[in-house]
Amino acid sequence: MDFGFADEDEEFRVEARAWLSAHAENGQDRRVWERTLGKSGWIGLGWPEGGYGNRTGTLTQQVAWAEEYARSSAPPRSGHIGENLLAPTLIAHGTDTQKSRFLPAIAAGDELWCQGYSEPGAGSDLAGVRTVAVREADGYRITGQKIWTSLAHEADWCFVLARTEAGSRRHHGLSFLLVPMDQPGRVEVRPIRQLTGTSEFNEVFFDGALARGEHLVGGEGGGWSVAMSLLGFERGVSTLAQQVGFARELGRVVEAAVASGAVLDPVVRDRIVRQWAELRTMRWNALRTLGRAGDAGAPSVAKLLWGGWHQRLGELAMSVRGAAAAVGPVDWSPSVSYELDMLQHLFLFSRADTIYGGSDQVQRTIIAERVLGLPREPKGVV
Repeated sequence: MDFGFADEDEEFRVEARAWLSAHAENGQDRRVWERTLGKSGWIGLGWPEGGYGNRTGTLTQQVAWAEEYARSSAPPRSGHIGENLLAPTLIAHGTDTQKSRFLPAIAAGDELWCQGYSEPGAGSDLAGVRTVAVREADGYRITGQKIWTSLAHEADWCFVLARTEAGSRRHHGLSFLLVPMDQPGRVEVRPIRQLTGTSEFNEVFFDGALARGEHLVGGEGGGWSVAMSLLGFERGVSTLAQQVGFARELGRVVEAAVASGAVLDPVVRDRIVRQWAELRTMRWNALRTLGRAGDAGAPSVAKLLWGGWHQRLGELAMSVRGAAAAVGPVDWSPSVSYELDMLQHLFLFSRADTIYGGSDQVQRTIIAERVLGLPREPKGVV
């Protein structure tokens, strides 16, 4: 892949190999890796030119980079939320000051972000947000709780959807605020332990946390429009990279089926072929819709396709291994947290695929209302 930076690219490859070698045994220092990517300009390929420290690439180049990154088994990204969600939102809705302040730090890998949308009573129904932001002389004081906040335990900043108009309901009176996480006593992050034993998701509690006035995006009361715009950026080039990972997982399931002898069962073979065919279909659908603007149903269709597919793959992974699927890779004891092998982790984590990022029911409602023009679902008083 040639972006016209051959010498810098080779320097990056050497540094990447050295980093991977140094961190292979003791886990991934995700922040160091983000800065390694940023140093060579690999963060923000899809942004327009603006002097933010990123290199720009065509849509084809963005796809090539994302897929090759996934194929190389490079470390998971912790800067995805800032690069692919917040940055395009600031480019579309932010002020020049906001762009100059935040985009270079994201491009350099220096600041990591998390998304403060879902709440205990407002998960799939985002318009039910109850977190409150009260305007004061120095900005907004935020009080409330967010949940299922990915990577909040690593993030420096959080973009928060909060209610700034007292007594407002539904999508009215909401604002989009940029909130620093380093506010002891005012921002508390509590990791949520999942079925897998890991804690990628968190609860976040705001107790009078400050968001400065200049960190309001889209104007007071304009939060719903900004939030919906951001969700439109959520599924793009990264979907194709995700499918590379899916293909790798499918390959491991096939290997397990061969090792266990389950592949001799014609029903199992049919399930494997169906998974392969559906994955190919997802790829062609992603390519068909890539870069298309104004297609309200495309992101929902994509989410429905991959969420159900990945969940079925996890079920197949357990089925082909038979009783052995219930046995962990190491002996269990009450004093040691249980461990999972790769396919067990796939099965347990994928149970949430049809819920997070907008449940299947929500995606079908979006398609029904915005694409098919069916009557809107009653949502109470507006």
